[in-house]
Amino acid sequence: MKLREARAYIKENQADAVFTTLYGDRAEVQKARYLKALDSFEALFGAEKDVAVFSAPGRTEIGGNHTDHNGGRVLAGSVDFDVIAVVARENGDTVHVHSEGFSPDTVCLSDLAVKKGEFGKSAALIRGVAKGFLDRGFAVGGFTAYTESCVPKGSGVSSSAAFEVLLGTVFNHLYNSGNVGAVEIAKISQFAEREYFGKPCGLMDQAACAVGGISMMDFADEKNPVIEPIPFSFAASGHKLCLVKPGGDHSDLTHLYAAIPQRMKQVAKLFGKEKLCEISFDLLLSQLPRVRRKAGDEAALAALHFCLETDRVTEQAKALKDGDFCRFLALVNRSGQSSFQALGNVWIPMENADQGAAVALNLAANFLDGKGACRIHGGGFGGTTQNFIPAEKVEEFRALMEGVFGEGACMVLSIRPVGPVRVL
Repeated sequence: MKLREARAYIKENQADAVFTTLYGDRAEVQKARYLKALDSFEALFGAEKDVAVFSAPGRTEIGGNHTDHNGGRVLAGSVDFDVIAVVARENGDTVHVHSEGFSPDTVCLSDLAVKKGEFGKSAALIRGVAKGFLDRGFAVGGFTAYTESCVPKGSGVSSSAAFEVLLGTVFNHLYNSGNVGAVEIAKISQFAEREYFGKPCGLMDQAACAVGGISMMDFADEKNPVIEPIPFSFAASGHKLCLVKPGGDHSDLTHLYAAIPQRMKQVAKLFGKEKLCEISFDLLLSQLPRVRRKAGDEAALAALHFCLETDRVTEQAKALKDGDFCRFLALVNRSGQSSFQALGNVWIPMENADQGAAVALNLAANFLDGKGACRIHGGGFGGTTQNFIPAEKVEEFRALMEGVFGEGACMVLSIRPVGPVRVL
């Protein structure tokens, strides 16, 4: 449809059902955001193009802290923070993407070689997603796009995965009649991030964004993960999902993240295995003295965390399927305790380090007093914390956290029931 038709469609409330599905009680605010994106596209590329509008969500890790990289299970969900794009299909083989707040990117689809100078840049993701589509026998072609994101960078909600999945969704709908599956788009997105963006990553982020809703993911076979949708509405639970980002500069902590999978795999090798998913908790426990002696206590603790945490994900999924939210919250708290006490990815082991995440978790646990749940979110080491707060106490909780860590430190999210979609 033409830009003027897209505007009218939104203004005349014809897209309200879609907006309500994607954003819940934030639907009206989002309508204004989409209208602004249409205006920005027109200012950049003119008013006469036929356009389509797409949305791809960020994600939150609900259970399974540091389990995916060793073939374990993860509980993840897409969220109502997303990246949107106004797109026009173009003749030729050139992709133009103008993202709000960034310099525009232009990629020629006849040149899809890895370019090290693009590592860490959006152009690398465009090139990598296109290459991933072609390598799998799918079609690509030119388009012009304006994108805008409300997925906060550095918040643990996977802004890069959301952008990759958005690009895959555009290629899927414009050139493949929407026939490329969600898991395939996730794999292509992971390929782009690893090979073209220069960031080693598992498949969880991209899969959670691409599949949508809540899913339990088993990565024992990473090339063919088992993904089980979990039917549950957090909106009916009486709780809100709040992420707290205490701030602080953690850019020099990559070695701490990287040490965790290395320790886990070190233990697995003692059993003649490649990954910890190949051994049970009972086997680990029976050989714990040898593990401590050969690999050290940090590795032994990381392995204990993994074996209990990957099983805990199954329990969390069952609790949600059974509608037992109290049991689910108890398991979230146990996950958080394990990350703190065994995995050790909350406290930063450096002199005078910013321990904001530990402070945030301590404050949250005291505030909740057993009536919700809190845990470290994602990789840890001073990053984002995840909190399940009774709905009637959310504003009080926000005031507490922002009073300590500053305005905007507390983000209230909702689980989005669907993955990437063509909105218009």
